[in-house]
Amino acid sequence: MATLADVARHAGVAASTVSYVLSGKRPVSEETRERVAQSIKLLGYQPHAGARALASAKSNVLALVIPLGRDLYVPVMMDIAIAVTTVARRFGYDVLLLTNDEGPEGIRRVATSARADAVILTDVGMEDERIAMVRQTGVDAVLIGVPADPAGLDCVDLDFAQAGRLCVEHLAGLGHREVAFIGEAEGIYQRHVGFAERTLRGIRAAAAETGMSLVHRPCGGSYEAAAGVLARILEERPRTTGLIVQNEAVIPPLLSLLRTTGRIVPEDVSIVAVCPDQIAEQTSPRLTSVNLPAAELGARAVELLMSRLADGGAGEVVLIPPTLRVRGSTGPASAGAAAGDLG
Repeated sequence: MATLADVARHAGVAASTVSYVLSGKRPVSEETRERVAQSIKLLGYQPHAGARALASAKSNVLALVIPLGRDLYVPVMMDIAIAVTTVARRFGYDVLLLTNDEGPEGIRRVATSARADAVILTDVGMEDERIAMVRQTGVDAVLIGVPADPAGLDCVDLDFAQAGRLCVEHLAGLGHREVAFIGEAEGIYQRHVGFAERTLRGIRAAAAETGMSLVHRPCGGSYEAAAGVLARILEERPRTTGLIVQNEAVIPPLLSLLRTTGRIVPEDVSIVAVCPDQIAEQTSPRLTSVNLPAAELGARAVELLMSRLADGGAGEVVLIPPTLRVRGSTGPASAGAAAGDLG
């Protein structure tokens, strides 16, 4: 039996366009309407009458899909959720929270019911199984994150690859040649979550270009995880003078552990982080960092979704340019080069 996605491919349009032709939810050119109608006829597609009726109704609700897993930093997800809710209210929309545990089926329920008009996805994987359902159903969606194939999708994210580059270039400019990247928890990389993979890609590319010796170590957010990762780095690479940190939860224990090993920041070890400014400002010393603009991501996602609901479109990828702010946690590598003798 032909699906909506089959009709879209045959007609050479987005699945959302087929949905608009069926529901009358948004104007479609006569030429496109005819092409879709011809594909429906040729393929024998039979849309579900109840789903069509529900799709044409407006609930003034947006569905926000957020993760419940322990390997993501909860405060960042809450900042995104608060921004989405606040900005959605300005447009007259309420927000329905769904969890990643519902997977593609959660997207299907949104698309075929009157519970929500559109959906915002977070925690987007490079090969996210939910995206196929977005394309198949034609539901209006915006992704906070960028998958491997963003064709036809509306996405917003920090330019994490460039963020990683900025961290490496800053340390390289200070003379650091042996650097460790303490990244997200192992589960994040196993799920191929986009922001983590893009950061790592940017860091590795910049390290190769600057001649930097780099090692990547995933790390959970607990004190024990941080202790294990730092001990391994200092044992295997005792002359490491620079650390790049992406997992926000590991920052406090990492600073404490460095103090207990007699290493002074930044005299012995420089640290640069990818994290929200409020975290970087609260440490001692304050961290040189690339800001993670969680609230801006949530706000921009709603604005992009409102534009899609109003005007349609073939998809847009918005990457927010990163900014590195130099604070007290980074300094020249010359003094820190002797840090290996402390191990």
